[in-house]
Amino acid sequence: MTASAANAPVWVQALLALGHVAVLLGLSPLLLGVVVRVKAWFAGRKGPPLLQPYFELAKLLRKGAVVSQSTTWVFRLGPVAGVVTALVAGLFVPLGGSPSPFAFAGDLVLVAYLFALGRFATVLSALDTGSAFEGMGASREVAFSCLVEPALFLGWLALAQLLAVDAPLTLTNLLAIGGNAWVAHPGALLLVVGAWVLVVLAENCRIPFDDPNTHLELTMIHEVMVLDHSGPMLGLVEYGAALKLAVTSSLVLGLLLPSTGRPALDLGIAVGGLLVLAGLIGVVESVLARQRLLRVPMLLVTASLMAAFSVALVAMR
Repeated sequence: MTASAANAPVWVQALLALGHVAVLLGLSPLLLGVVVRVKAWFAGRKGPPLLQPYFELAKLLRKGAVVSQSTTWVFRLGPVAGVVTALVAGLFVPLGGSPSPFAFAGDLVLVAYLFALGRFATVLSALDTGSAFEGMGASREVAFSCLVEPALFLGWLALAQLLAVDAPLTLTNLLAIGGNAWVAHPGALLLVVGAWVLVVLAENCRIPFDDPNTHLELTMIHEVMVLDHSGPMLGLVEYGAALKLAVTSSLVLGLLLPSTGRPALDLGIAVGGLLVLAGLIGVVESVLARQRLLRVPMLLVTASLMAAFSVALVAMR
């Protein structure tokens, strides 16, 4: 947390925390709307309204759910865990230059494994259906996630080398050094940002790693795991995916957006940054094709190598 925010009255800190949560909960579906609208513009179509994800979530929450008799409570736990883990992780990730509501030394490890816990719950939910098709998607999801985490942790390692010795190793402090470090270590930070952009696309099942709109059975990864979900449970799955997109995008924005020292202004800048980044994701999905499954691990290894090179560049300073 910045010095100005830490020294602010308790009620001001509470308002900032509520604003942080409100942005995550309220803005996340809009990011999906921006992505779809940009892709429609590139395709020469009008596209759905920007608020279409909100309408779809409201429709799904009003519907009934069809649940297989072969499933257990594990099947129902997956969508709920996806939303909860993404929201809790978002409480430790600063939005741009705005500080996070909670922070403690080593919280970055908690954030990484909250993502892993949400993925684990989704995989168990898919396996609980007893479908070999969903088991195939779960297997791919777990295999690719093993290649995502090294890029995330190596990026944190590169930033930790730039952190002051007496500063707590928190995610807020790590991302806050981006403003000054761009002058001294532009190459290293550029590699970290590039690696984390690939992490954002992979973690959120976006092109070129996965296609959220695909219907080809042999290429589906994440979508195949939620084929049996319907009604409110499917709505929670979609909402959890939107939350995760906002939280992971905030990691990249934390390095790119400077802090003005005014938390409310920083929060507003972060909102604009999230919308711009969602638009860039739409551009990427419009100009690139989904990669073959055999090439997906190569992209993820590339992300890890980029982060590893950033560690080496900082170490040689």
